[in-house]
Amino acid sequence: MTDGKELLALFPHNDGRRWVLWTPSGYYAASPGAEYLIGWHRNNGADREADFFPCAQFRSIYARPDVIDKVLSTRDETEALRLANEESGRKQQEVTVTQMLPPVVTIQSPKDGFVVSSPEITLGYIVKITSGEPITQVKVLIDGRLVTQERGVLYRPPSQADHGEATHDLHVRIPEQDCEVSLIAENRFAASTPATVKLVWQGKSKPVAEFAIKPKLYVLAIGVGKYRDAALKLEYPAKDANDLAAVLEKQSGRLYREVVSRVVTNEKATREGVLKGLEWIEKETTSKDVVIIFLAGHGVNDRNGDFHFIPHDGNPEQLRSSCVPYSILRDTVTRLPGKVIFFLDTCHSGNVMGDRRSVDMGDLDRIASDLASAENGVVVFTSSTGRQYALESPKWNNGAFTKALVEGLDGKAEYEKKGYITINMLDLYVSERVKELTQGQQTPMSARPKTIRDFPIATP
Repeated sequence: MTDGKELLALFPHNDGRRWVLWTPSGYYAASPGAEYLIGWHRNNGADREADFFPCAQFRSIYARPDVIDKVLSTRDETEALRLANEESGRKQQEVTVTQMLPPVVTIQSPKDGFVVSSPEITLGYIVKITSGEPITQVKVLIDGRLVTQERGVLYRPPSQADHGEATHDLHVRIPEQDCEVSLIAENRFAASTPATVKLVWQGKSKPVAEFAIKPKLYVLAIGVGKYRDAALKLEYPAKDANDLAAVLEKQSGRLYREVVSRVVTNEKATREGVLKGLEWIEKETTSKDVVIIFLAGHGVNDRNGDFHFIPHDGNPEQLRSSCVPYSILRDTVTRLPGKVIFFLDTCHSGNVMGDRRSVDMGDLDRIASDLASAENGVVVFTSSTGRQYALESPKWNNGAFTKALVEGLDGKAEYEKKGYITINMLDLYVSERVKELTQGQQTPMSARPKTIRDFPIATP
């Protein structure tokens, strides 16, 4: 109040779930999905459309809850950044926002709502370079999931004569059904916001609750309650994993032609056991399948803010050598070709981490936002926000999150009585049920990429 200088700005969205808190320079903390509510606006002159770049596109640099934590105590953004970097070992970022600006991609043809009758289409698009950084790749997504191409596509560097814009054609094979095709252009720093067109398949459209061919559902459920370090013990993660797999196996022959599950718990959920499970699901799934991964146990951040899942043989003091880093989890789920739902339940209560626990517990908000970005295309459910504990109790004989998931998938989330349960329906049920079970102490979160529409996950 002595100088009237702004320290932080807060925007709480009126949906009651999304919020973002940021400094004047753009360092921020945000709930899942809220990173698109603020960003940088750049004018391009009176005769050209302005560009808007959401802060999500600069997550690796500016998503800094640790800086936000220190702003009010230091009352100085520069000092808060210095202290946060000193504690985490991060270096001061030398690259400016202007240098990191992502490309802007626009689909010229076909137009939105175009009727197609051939699975082979040609996309005509313009990519605009905004920062001087060359395009490293252009990704094609169909209904929010990455299309794997046999060989890369080469692009000529745009010349100054076309103001950083170049026109390209891209040949894409689409499914024989209504779909959405998206393009994302990347440079070495950031990815563009997706450009998307809806295509209408010529012929009889299938109801939203049906697939053209019933997919397989692959389930990998990992739960660790028993640890070599007895101080890490939890009661219900193994049971949670078994219960979730069991309720999903009921879907075999219903929404899915087959459900294939692998449950890895306690002594079997060593670092090697978890990695083998991830390898299994990556080898088995195809673009026509649906994948659900469930992860329950302890998660912790290292001093650099990088998340690690602690397996049965994990040591919180030796995260790099004994635990499963987020980078491996991320690489696995983003490479899977089908629809992917990731249930993450890794902030369990207790003082097992000592004084470190309050600052090093896994930041689930940031993980959810990253996985649910358009370029990664994963639907994420987390058991709590990044600063809450996930609760378990003998009253429920489960963790609160899994109790709500199982009830919802077994039929209680079928709000609209349409004969199926969608992602949005499950989200609503789990959110309200967990708050009810825990008297508001725990708030589950979910995030879904903008490129992925709501879709059925189960039938009651």
